[in-house]
Order: sequence, then C-alpha cells, then structure tokens
Amino acid sequence: MKQIIQNYRSGELKVDDVPVPSLKAGGLLVRTVNSLISAGTERGTVSVAKKSLAGKAKERPDKMKQVIKLYKDTGFVDTFRVVMDRLNTPVPLGYSCAGEIIAIGENINEFQVGEGVACAGGYASHAEVVWVPKNLCVKIPRLKNRTTEPTDNFLPFEEAAFATLGAIAMQGVRQAEIKLGEKVAVIGLGLLGQITMQLLKASGCEVIGADLETKKLEQIGRASCRE
Repeated sequence: MKQIIQNYRSGELKVDDVPVPSLKAGGLLVRTVNSLISAGTERGTVSVAKKSLAGKAKERPDKMKQVIKLYKDTGFVDTFRVVMDRLNTPVPLGYSCAGEIIAIGENINEFQVGEGVACAGGYASHAEVVWVPKNLCVKIPRLKNRTTEPTDNFLPFEEAAFATLGAIAMQGVRQAEIKLGEKVAVIGLGLLGQITMQLLKASGCEVIGADLETKKLEQIGRASCRE
C-alpha cells in the first residue's frame, strides 16, 4: 500500500510502498477514504526535519534534554547510536482520517465491518490502510433531513476527517474549565483557534482573538489589528 513518510534526518518526504498493517486485538483496520493535512503541525514537522542536527536541537529543546540525559546515563557511543537510529527511522505523517472498517480485532463488539469511522492520533496517518485502537475511532454519524425522517446518508468522509481537530479544541476548552460569562483570550487563529473561539462563544464566554495575520482576524469578525 502507499503511505506518506519522512526521513527525519535528511528531511526527505515521499510516498512509499509499505506493508499493510496487521490486525491486532483492541483495534480496527480502516481503509482510508480521506485524511487531513494539518497546515500547522505537519508543515512544522517537515520544516524541522529539513534543518541540520544543530537546527533540530534548537527547535526541539525537549528532545535535546532527553538526549543529554541519555548521554549522562549511557555515554556518547550508545547515545549517538540511539539518536542516529531514531533519525533514520521513517516517520509517518498525519493524525486525522476517515474511512471504512475492513477488519475488526478481537473482543470488539461496538463496530462492524463496512461502517464509516473517523480516526485520530498518530495511527491515523496518510496511508491507504491504517490500524487504529478502538478508543481513537468514532462512528461517522448519519445526516438528518430537517423536513422528513432521518436518512441513511452519512456525513461525508471528507468532513469526518476533521473530527480530530474538533476533539482537540473541545478538550482544550474543557481542560481550561471555562465558566459562563468569563473573558477568554485565544492566541493564534488557525483552524484550531477558530474552532476554539466558536466553542467558547457557544458557551457564553466573551472571547478575544489574537493573531499576527489580519485575514484571520477578519474571519472571526474583527477587521482591525495592530501592525
């Protein structure tokens, strides 16, 4: 099958032929119909991968701290080998997709083969077939006709592929424990920021959006920004 992968050492990005993932207990095999390209997260990953080793270390100080700790624990040779192995390991891109279930792991009763699901996390990569744990999958809901009885039509796969972004924004609002009527600032008005603002408005909050791009401010009804 085809999958988009990147070599984190060289920065090379390509569509490669890889084996179809095996079916494991606790998860589903899903034939991908649509996968979401994250303009922010994935572009950042691709950009960092193309930098030198020093550039990578500067961009990811959290990883650098892990390398320093490993060096103190195991020494230079083992640390160098681990780092090079990690950098040379192909990394799949993508974390949100939607598709059709083609196989189900043991002890899973809430899904059926042929159902449409939205998938999240690092398992939901840009690949023709993905294996995803059941707790990172959700059935695609049926559309309802407002004038008649519910139809058998499902939400389009293309739209369902955005489910992960909605879940991330919703979790952020929940974790912040925002209360009705509070003033909330959302810094960064990309797609996640836009969704977060809408959720906060729906929760009865006074929301202030901040972004360096005028266009993004205009999209939320704020036509002015500070240059």
